[in-house]
Amino acid sequence: MNDQAATRVLPAALEDKPRRARVQETTINLAHGGGGRAMRALIEDVFLGAFANPVLESLEDQAVLPLRELMAQGDRLAFTTDSFVVDPLFFPGGDIGTLAVNGTVNDLAMSGAVPLFLSCSVVLEEGLPVETLRRVADSMRSAAAAARVQIVTGDTKVVERGAADKIFINTAGIGVVPHGVAISARAARAGDVVLVNGTLGDHGAAILVARGQLALQADLASDCQPLADLVASMLATGADIRCLRDATRGGIATVLNEFAQSSGVCIHLDEAALPLRPEVRGACEILGLDPLYLANEGKLVAVVAPADAERVLAAMRRHPAGRDAAVVGHVAAAPRETVILHTGFGGERIVDMLVGEQLPRIC
Repeated sequence: MNDQAATRVLPAALEDKPRRARVQETTINLAHGGGGRAMRALIEDVFLGAFANPVLESLEDQAVLPLRELMAQGDRLAFTTDSFVVDPLFFPGGDIGTLAVNGTVNDLAMSGAVPLFLSCSVVLEEGLPVETLRRVADSMRSAAAAARVQIVTGDTKVVERGAADKIFINTAGIGVVPHGVAISARAARAGDVVLVNGTLGDHGAAILVARGQLALQADLASDCQPLADLVASMLATGADIRCLRDATRGGIATVLNEFAQSSGVCIHLDEAALPLRPEVRGACEILGLDPLYLANEGKLVAVVAPADAERVLAAMRRHPAGRDAAVVGHVAAAPRETVILHTGFGGERIVDMLVGEQLPRIC
């Protein structure tokens, strides 16, 4: 899109919603990023057609958002950005469009914020079928509607054939943190309880199978989903939720190490309590992968005060995004900045930060 948007009363001409230009070409060419008529047609046809809202419709160079309405919902802004380069673009359970919306929405939600507005910038490779772009935009529209956010501004760039791989997307997001909510990776304390909202590693395993590079057949789908409503349900219990983070690249192991290092604590993880689909466990055993490091796109890790853990767990299980929620560990004082896995064989091992990349281009 071409740096569009602004919030104001629309003039009568815009309220009449004049007919938008249509893309005539079947594939993306360099003119679609050149700032002229072809680019305008792409924006109006594909992006306005999918994301239409009063802010975006004005096609200004920025989104102007009403502060009074934002301040009525909280006292702090949450702001985040993320880029998405997944291969393949479409996979069971989602596509690059749903990832782009849900990934940014979930990053906002991990602060306790209510997500409200997103930007969408795309880098398109010359030769990309317009129908593929339209399909991605439609997925983003559906995901944004499900998460109750608006895509209000963006940008479009086109690069020569071979200079990118089909489509890259960047989304930035703004949300409002309600009064009194203070969630931080530095807040974990000894005695706290560690929870997750469902089965782990589904996204990473689904992408692996979808690439078709290995002789694996499994009924796996990505867990890509928005988590803001689940977080709101958790906060509504009045519980002391210390830390929240969605376990994307690097999986639950990376998140727990970040908590342990930021808070200066030790986190003990119970292998037997980890919720894993048999298909994910089997794929990891065959390929020598550790499910603790597999990516998720709809799973969060929460550190909760011990007195509140059961209340939060019950609230999570009542929510569709948390039906398989489980207690998977606890926090101790020492050894500091360490994650320890208690294995099913009665042993222990240190779970370190991921070194390298198990699966590249997963989100």
